[in-house]
Amino acid sequence: MKKGKTSFFCRNCGYESPKWLGKCPACNEWNAFIEEDIGGPEGDAGFSALQLNEKPLSIDAIEADERERITTNVMELDRVLGGGIVQGSAVLVGGDPGIGKSTLLLQVLQKLAEQDRNVLYVSGEESARQIKLRGRRIGAGSKNLMVLVETALENILQHLSDLKPEVAVIDSVQTVYSSILGSAPGSVGQVRETAGKLILFAKKTGISIFLVGHVTKDGAIAGPKVLEHMVDTVLYFEGDSGHAYRIVRGIKNRFGPSNEIGVFEMRDCGLAEVANPSAFFLSDRPDSASGSAVVPSMEGTRPILVEIQALVSPSTLGMPRRTSIGVDSSRVSLLVAVLDRICGMHLSSHDIFLNVAGGIRVDEPAVDLGIVAAMASSFLNRPIYPGTVVFGEVGLTGEVRGIAQMLLRTREASRMGFTRCILPRTLSQEIPDPEGLELCRVGSLGELLEQLF
Repeated sequence: MKKGKTSFFCRNCGYESPKWLGKCPACNEWNAFIEEDIGGPEGDAGFSALQLNEKPLSIDAIEADERERITTNVMELDRVLGGGIVQGSAVLVGGDPGIGKSTLLLQVLQKLAEQDRNVLYVSGEESARQIKLRGRRIGAGSKNLMVLVETALENILQHLSDLKPEVAVIDSVQTVYSSILGSAPGSVGQVRETAGKLILFAKKTGISIFLVGHVTKDGAIAGPKVLEHMVDTVLYFEGDSGHAYRIVRGIKNRFGPSNEIGVFEMRDCGLAEVANPSAFFLSDRPDSASGSAVVPSMEGTRPILVEIQALVSPSTLGMPRRTSIGVDSSRVSLLVAVLDRICGMHLSSHDIFLNVAGGIRVDEPAVDLGIVAAMASSFLNRPIYPGTVVFGEVGLTGEVRGIAQMLLRTREASRMGFTRCILPRTLSQEIPDPEGLELCRVGSLGELLEQLF
């Protein structure tokens, strides 16, 4: 029997090499190469059938309208997608097992089916009976919602051609395999082959396709990294089993703003939208407790009020502990050094624990002032006035620097009933005082401590 062609692929980025390498020259990952079949000359036959065969056009002659988007009536998801689903787009959805990816997408298909749109849910992990039971729990029972249990790529493409749905979900792309390749489903070659053909099919026919992707233990989508470059939009489903909320975060979006988030709450009947995330994350905030500060953080185009908690206590160890959850630990170490040097708070012999309440993660410089305020409040054991919000970037010399979108942050604080806002003096002189909100402008950490305590 003639031996098939094989090649070596990097499991991290998909780099191809004719021989095994210890270190990937593309992503510098060690011991990531695996050998897989690449098929024979007939391997290009499937792609030739999906060629677009279009001619070059002048850009001013191309007709395009934003109204061509398909609204899902799930407002939080529409926000992340940039206003709805673009026809012919490919969306990659990743997240931990059991986080709610399949539940949310089944709810979205039900909303679309209620608009008399034909939709298709393709599952390679569950039986039709299991999907029916989950659909009954979340209220999905429309006759326009078709369910297909299949893992063979050729059969899936044939059903898509016959049914011509407007939106299709492939759950998950790691279970789909092509008969052209001899490797197992979920391998680098199979994921790249099947995803490539599905994306080409979507561009040719105008069917919008959602690809569900498994994630590795590091939180990245399993398979070659090139998969994220092939699709139009990449969504990550974030959440913690200890919290009821779930966040859909847009990492990449060719048709709208990236880093936008949608907030959902996990309930018995599925995922419910959270229309007011600020109230959701501040619902359990304690009153008059030291070490607590509220910061308006920008998530995409939306300001969200989050609570930063700090616990500073004398250490009995030779090397004090530094633990931060939800913020960058390197940034926290920098701010601790600034407090020690500039403000005279000797924290070198103290354990410092920092947490963003609710499990959300914030990574913008605007939360620096909130981190400093929370640590100073815990160190001095003096609570911050409950109606105060703080935001701003802190420099190495103790100065408070201006940040972007301060007007949106102050409006959100005013809407949530806060009465006092401490913000940078730089770039804030032209911001009017919102109704019921006093603006206190500071230029250094010394001024901040005077305003707080």
